[in-house]
Amino acid sequence: MNTLRAHAIDLEKPWAYVVLTKPDVTFLVVITTVAGFYLGGRGPLDWVLLAHTLFATTLVGAGTAALNQYIERAMDAVMRRTASRPLPLGTLQPAEVLRFGVALVLIGSAWLAVAVNALSALLALATCIFYIGLYTPLKTRTTLATAVGALPGALPPLIGWAAARGNLSSGAWILFAILFFWQFPHFLAIAWMYREDYARAGIRMLPVVDTSGDATFGQIVSTSAILVPVSLLPSVIGMAGMRYFTGALILGMLLLQVSLWASCSRTNVRAKWLMHATVAHIPLLLVLMIFDKLGR
Repeated sequence: MNTLRAHAIDLEKPWAYVVLTKPDVTFLVVITTVAGFYLGGRGPLDWVLLAHTLFATTLVGAGTAALNQYIERAMDAVMRRTASRPLPLGTLQPAEVLRFGVALVLIGSAWLAVAVNALSALLALATCIFYIGLYTPLKTRTTLATAVGALPGALPPLIGWAAARGNLSSGAWILFAILFFWQFPHFLAIAWMYREDYARAGIRMLPVVDTSGDATFGQIVSTSAILVPVSLLPSVIGMAGMRYFTGALILGMLLLQVSLWASCSRTNVRAKWLMHATVAHIPLLLVLMIFDKLGR
């Protein structure tokens, strides 16, 4: 019986390594990096450079996700939404995950440094260090962890921009600001849905200590409102035109409306709708920006 179980675990390992990379989160890293690369580029798109950038950034993002699960394995084991991850299940051992995560981050960063440029490599490495070294340990200590985590979460478009242009101009920082403020309604909606799970693991997300939801939904609505003018800045500085301005204004007002609607009753169902709205919002906004540039 033990032999059969060991064999079954061995068969599950390839998929377990995929799960470690958090494909949904890594995909968001990839699409925001692509947007930063295209919007920061000048002249014809350099497909080879883009391929190098995406490959290496994906490695760093996947490695960071694996290291996050290595550090949080005890907390993941007591939360329903994460109990089926490879480490709590025992499909992979901590040493295997640590080696896997470190290898991906180092290879990805080195690839960027050699095949792209040093600035993009430094930004990618900083994303990992800030996420693992600051955000992850702060989650059990302070509700400010969400704001700290939004910093590395907003760096991927800067990686793409730096890869294409070799520097960080005002357009790159506007993309950073858009991603930064967008993360608050997105992650606070998720935290509200899973507040009992977070409390069980000792994670001090705002909804865990804010039982009424006043502070949580106050932040959701205020950051959604701030996101509206911030998302219009590309048109203000000439990075995008009126087509983008109109589309971004509509998308921003729709997200604000959903945030207000969720704030009215503060149910898990409405928080889930808000989460879905944020997931749709950022790729649509970036696509608008890209198509606006294509048409100019």
